[in-house]
Amino acid sequence: MIRVLLVDDDALVRAGLAMMLDGAAGLAVVGEAGDGAEAVTATDAHAPDVVLMDLRMPRVDGITATRRLRARRRPPEVIVLTTFDTDENILRALRAGASGFLLKDTPPPRIVEAVTRVAAGDPILSPAVTRRLMERAVVQTGAHDRARAALAVLTPRERDVAVEIARGAANADIAADLAMSVTTVKAHVSSILTKLDLDNRTQIALIAHDAQLA
Repeated sequence: MIRVLLVDDDALVRAGLAMMLDGAAGLAVVGEAGDGAEAVTATDAHAPDVVLMDLRMPRVDGITATRRLRARRRPPEVIVLTTFDTDENILRALRAGASGFLLKDTPPPRIVEAVTRVAAGDPILSPAVTRRLMERAVVQTGAHDRARAALAVLTPRERDVAVEIARGAANADIAADLAMSVTTVKAHVSSILTKLDLDNRTQIALIAHDAQLA
């Protein structure tokens, strides 16, 4: 079972998500929290695999909570679920370590799919968020040069894998496109994360986009 923690300051939202996710095969809601501070405590108590995280909450916001959770030795995956899809919020969440960013109007089956995929190691973004990221040529001044410099430490094959990740390809698709085994793809992904000091595949995709490789 994939253990899910719900973090939102609206109790009705949490109740709706709990009904939706507890009814899905392979998922179990193990806890709830009303803000980012409670999210950290609830994670200690329930050891979730995936946290569905709101952004704007009292006391500790979702970005701060995501950063704290992802800094742990064995961090849960975090999917941001919010109504606020500004460029700043999207990028801050992803750079804090979130593996997904969905809007609250996302259809229930898509949310269930997102939890399942993120638990399996595949990042997921809502279509609207993906379009915004693709349209953004450079995140901020100097990001292009910094991204190019960071990617210079990768081998040519690792760069190819990074580009495929930025295009949204799963490991099996990367293996087929680059004529390598899935095990080799996973080894390259692990090496990229280590060399670039990143937490997840979404951050690899961000750097590749900043470097305008994808």
